Amino acid sequence: MQTLAPAGRRAGLDTLRGVTILSMTAYHACWDLVYIFGADWPWYHGTGAYLWQQSICWTFILLSGYCWSLGRHRLRRGLLAFGGGALVSLATLLVMPEDPILFGVLTFLGSAALLLIPLERVLRRVPAWAGLGGSFGLFLLLRDVNRGFLGFEGIRLAALPAWLYHDLGTAFLGFPPEDFFSTDYFSLFPWLFLFLTGYFLYRALEGRERGRVWEWSVPVVSAMGRHSLVIYLLHQPLVYGLLLAVDRLLKI
Repeated sequence: MQTLAPAGRRAGLDTLRGVTILSMTAYHACWDLVYIFGADWPWYHGTGAYLWQQSICWTFILLSGYCWSLGRHRLRRGLLAFGGGALVSLATLLVMPEDPILFGVLTFLGSAALLLIPLERVLRRVPAWAGLGGSFGLFLLLRDVNRGFLGFEGIRLAALPAWLYHDLGTAFLGFPPEDFFSTDYFSLFPWLFLFLTGYFLYRALEGRERGRVWEWSVPVVSAMGRHSLVIYLLHQPLVYGLLLAVDRLLKI
């Protein structure tokens, strides 16, 4: 079904974001079942679930970078995302201190959006396709910096010096100390380069967004995509509450 998107929006992008929101909600519901309610589900610890999780975060970050040039009020939107991340971190530290979220995806998305405001003057001088290839190449090269080396998904190209991995400040950049723990961790490196991949992808396709795919919309799903920040902030308490209610009913 096709519907008109609000002025200035791409309905297809809202739909894709809404589908990803639904996928994220389902993934987090499974996380709650396994880690809070004690469900014995070996598959969730395997490759399939990891690829599912990665598909969600890659899509969100690429979309956010792609849509950065489309959005107005960039400072406000960046601050809202960063503030939402701070709220999530505070809530988990108070409610689930054993499973905190430090430098989660909202903190990263807000940081990346804010960084691009001063950086765009330089980035606009980079040819779109060169920036696209260079950004994605750097993302692949730096994918495992959190683990102490250059490389992608366990392919070790070079070890990084231990002095980089020092404190919370270096953890924010991508170099966490050994005692750092977060259940949702998206540091500036490597993820900033995936965000930039989305930014340069928009630049490369600018003016070429033609065809029905950009207009395709499913009303409820597209609406979820338009309000993704609010849904992200509310989905975990709602999912947990629903699962808790079902668990209590089954035990009656």
